[in-house]
Formats: sequence, C-alpha cells, structure tokens
Amino acid sequence: MRPNRGIFGNADWIMIWLYLVLVFFGWMNIYAAVYNEDHGSIFDISQNYGKQALWIVTGFILALTVMLIDFRFYLTFPYLVYGIVCLLLIAVVIFGKEIAGSKSWFEIGPFRLQPSEFAKFATCLALAKYLSGLRVKIEENRTKITSSAIIAIPPLLILLQPDAGSALIYSSLLLVLYREGLSSRYLWTGVFIIMLFLLALLFNKFILIGVLGFFALSGIFFFRRSRQSVVVILLALAISSGLIYSVDYAFNNILEPHQRSRINVLLGTERDIKGVGYNVNQSLIAIGSGGFTGKGFLQGTQTKYDFVPEQSTDFIFCTIGEEWGFLGSLLTIGLFVALLARIIFIAERQRSKFSRIYGYCVASVLFFHFAVNMGMTMGLAPVIGIPLPFISYGGSSLWGFTILLFLFIKFDSVRLEILR
Repeated sequence: MRPNRGIFGNADWIMIWLYLVLVFFGWMNIYAAVYNEDHGSIFDISQNYGKQALWIVTGFILALTVMLIDFRFYLTFPYLVYGIVCLLLIAVVIFGKEIAGSKSWFEIGPFRLQPSEFAKFATCLALAKYLSGLRVKIEENRTKITSSAIIAIPPLLILLQPDAGSALIYSSLLLVLYREGLSSRYLWTGVFIIMLFLLALLFNKFILIGVLGFFALSGIFFFRRSRQSVVVILLALAISSGLIYSVDYAFNNILEPHQRSRINVLLGTERDIKGVGYNVNQSLIAIGSGGFTGKGFLQGTQTKYDFVPEQSTDFIFCTIGEEWGFLGSLLTIGLFVALLARIIFIAERQRSKFSRIYGYCVASVLFFHFAVNMGMTMGLAPVIGIPLPFISYGGSSLWGFTILLFLFIKFDSVRLEILR
C-alpha cells in the first residue's frame, strides 16, 4: 500500500476518474436535453443544467466530507444512520410535497430533497454491519430473517409514498446474500416465480399447469424411489398452480392501472403508442435516429422538440443515443461496465468482511439502476421511473450515488486498518 499523501492519497483513482467522467458527461447531456436558446449559459441556475451544476459542486463537497470523516464512524453508527433515514421515509409520507400522486420529496425553498435516494447507502451500511458480525452465519434462519428485514423495511416505507420503482431497487441486495453464501436455490426460486408470473399473463393457465404437470410426472418417475423427492415435487406443483391462478388477482388488484398497462405494452399484449407506450416509442425513435455516430451535440430533433418526456431524468439515455449515436451509447455502457468491474475487483481485495459486503452492495444497486434504466429506454424493461446513476438530472440522486460510491472508496483507502 502506498504511503498516505492526504485524504485521497490511498484512494482508488480509477473509480474516481470513472465517476468524474460519468458526472460531466451526464451534465453535458442534461444541457442538450433541456437546452434553451434564451438561457444559453450552462451555469444558468434558472434551468435544470444550471441547477445540476450546483448539485455537482455540492456532490464534490459531499465526497470530500465522506473522505474526511474517520472510517470508525461508519463502522460504529450504521444502524443509527439507517434508523434516521427510515424516520425520514416516514416523515416524507406525512409532511412531504405531493408531486404526480407521490409524496417522495421534502420541499426546501426552490429545492427538493428525496429521502429514498439516501436510504440506499444507509441500507447498504446496515446490511454490511450485520452480515460482518463474528457470530453471523448466512445459513442460519435467524440471519436470513434479519437480513431480509434490513433490506425490506426501506422499500416497504417507500411503497407508502407510493414509489414502486424506487422500492424495487432493494431487491438487488439479494445478490449480496448470494455472494455471502446463501444457497442458489433461493435465487433460482425467485427467478422461477417471476417467469411463472409473466407466463401466466401470456398463456392459458390450464395449459401452463398441464406443462408443469408433465415435468412433475417426469420428475416423480425419475425420483420414484425417493419418497421425500416425490413429496417435494408434488408440493412444488401445488404451490406453482396456486401462484398461476393468483396472478390475475395480484395483477388487477395490487398493481396500479398505469403499471398494468406498462407490463402489457412490454409483453406485447397491448399496443398504446399514444398513451403509456408513448415514452418508450419516442425513446426508440430517438435512439434509432442517432445512427452510428449520432446527429451531433445539440442537434437531436427528438430531444430539441421535447418528443420524449423526462428526457433529462429517466430517459436521458435516449438523448445520448440520438446525439452521440451507437458510439456514444457504447461508450456510456462501457464506462458503467468498467466502474462495476472495478468495484467488484476492489471488493474482492478487501481484508475486512464489512468492506467487501458493502462493495458488493454498491455494485448491486448501481447494476440494477444501470440495467433497468437502459432497458426501459430501449423497451426491454417496464418503465418504473428510476434514474441513470451520475448521469440523470437530480440533486438527491446524484448526492445519494456519490455518498454510496465514495463510502466504498473511503473503506478501500483504509483497508489495512479495518480488521474485520
């Protein structure tokens, strides 16, 4: 390890440079997405790009603050930070400002603060703190229940706002449990349930159960000498059949109408390019029109004439696709892949279990945002309204992701001092 040369002396500069490139590239595309000829200065705070400049500067101050604070504070008080953020999530439901039917923001003068963006790093800290305990064994039921509770409480509070998109992000933390030794059968069970849900929306339920029955009978014949295996197969068939017939109730009574429509559009059972499918359709037109090299900076017609709603936030990637083309899109994807790969590499070199688990939490959250945001702009995932990390417009999201990443950079910079 290199000798310490200040607070950034031992920091991983590859991660820092990737962060800086993504942030400034995002700022340029926010400028392009909402460019106003009457307010041409990129520092004009009456426009979103001017406000983003403030968020970036304050984000740098937050990053510096994270690096200045002694690492023992983060190791000692994760549960306190987690508790405070949970209280903020409750408070925003009571005192927050309602926007588009969701109470997700505190309004402070001309600015808004979204507590759910800070709940991500707080949950990651709390989960890392718990799982790194000396007596914690991932295979024990107590550990599974407690870990699940730590992960589940914030999204349950976020659903009260309601904000289903932000709540779904926490499901990515289950990958961390898998990395720490949780049996893969839990992961595959979750994948099977999701596939069963989608298939039940697409195909006749009686036929679907018949197919499952065929595989069940095949399994029974193969394991006929093992009574326990036969019982498990029959129980799985019964539960699967119940799930298939409960899909319609869950789909029609739990999901909101716009959520049902978005899933139907994604699955191709509904076509509504002037309604719920409008955003995705216009996004695909914008990305496709960019061609190989793009139309050029500030030259995107889909972007310039506001054909794509939320093009500086949730749909910022379509601005990149239109103005920078395939090459710009590939560069953006490459930067994210490089950052994720670097985080995983750095996580694996940690001496402490706490730092490694936190690193994988960071990678999981960023991967979910990256994959789902790009997927929804290209019609490969339902539109759930989550930002593209470091690139989408928004102070709360930029601050939240900055703290999330720089906490890990901090832990790595003092990895020889963290003993467990």
